[in-house]
Amino acid sequence: MTPAPDRPPGPAQPPGLPGLEPTVPESRLEELSDPRLRRAGVRLLLKRDDLLHPLVPGNKWRKLLPNLAEARAAGLDTVLTFGGAYSNHLRATAAAGRATGMRTVGVVRGDELRDRPLNPSLAQAAAWGMELDFLDRARWRQRDCAAVLDPLLDRHGPALVVPEGGSNPAGVRGCVALGRELAGSGASVVCCSVGTGGTLAGLAAGLTDGQFALGFSALRHAPVEAETAALQLASFGRRTPNWRIDSSRHFGGYGRTTPELTAFAEDFQEQHGIALDLGYEAKALFGVFAGLGEGLFRRGTTAAFLIAG
Repeated sequence: MTPAPDRPPGPAQPPGLPGLEPTVPESRLEELSDPRLRRAGVRLLLKRDDLLHPLVPGNKWRKLLPNLAEARAAGLDTVLTFGGAYSNHLRATAAAGRATGMRTVGVVRGDELRDRPLNPSLAQAAAWGMELDFLDRARWRQRDCAAVLDPLLDRHGPALVVPEGGSNPAGVRGCVALGRELAGSGASVVCCSVGTGGTLAGLAAGLTDGQFALGFSALRHAPVEAETAALQLASFGRRTPNWRIDSSRHFGGYGRTTPELTAFAEDFQEQHGIALDLGYEAKALFGVFAGLGEGLFRRGTTAAFLIAG
């Protein structure tokens, strides 16, 4: 591997960009007042991880901080990670790296994007200092193989390689606190959106006896249950039995939406003042509210819902 050139150290906290604390504070719980919940006899608590940091939403912060710490412990100043063209993870990694003085490299799915103007998401990541590289879709499917990784590290390394979504054992263990923070909430069911499975894997591991995690997959035709179980096995040596994934509310898959989903999210924002991410949280919360009329929760249930941002 070709040694990386010497680079000047980045600023610890550049002007105008909030820094990250060395530990993630506990996010607050808000009870949602909604007539649909009252009719069903269900309480819903919102876990507001989206309010923890203005640029690095809570579950991203929880997964990224352990990885940044691991990079520093290994004497590395660079994190190399992966994402799609509109990846929240890439943008959050760029912000986290900028706030902590770490260099970031984002490998983007689709080499056809290389010579096109950057979309707003990638443009923001680049503005925060992320170096972008683009992989064709055939190599993207093999991004974990040495034949793909080694050339990337030759160009950009040495670096800590973090998978798409930040879902590796360090990131999963960073999400355990999510479950522990809900121990005294009274919630017997904790709901969240599922993309790469890391948040659900850690959240479920942190719950107490009698609590159950329900994930709603935002992806179509993806083995999210197997991937979540594999992340728990790699992180804790076992799969916990207290979770399952509903794959019926993907609305066409990653990056897809429908008029019904858009209308739900717009109504929710109008009624409650909370903007939902159409790719993830809106799909999962739609599933929660649809489930009220399908017997998903017994009357008297207190549930919690993670808004990751």
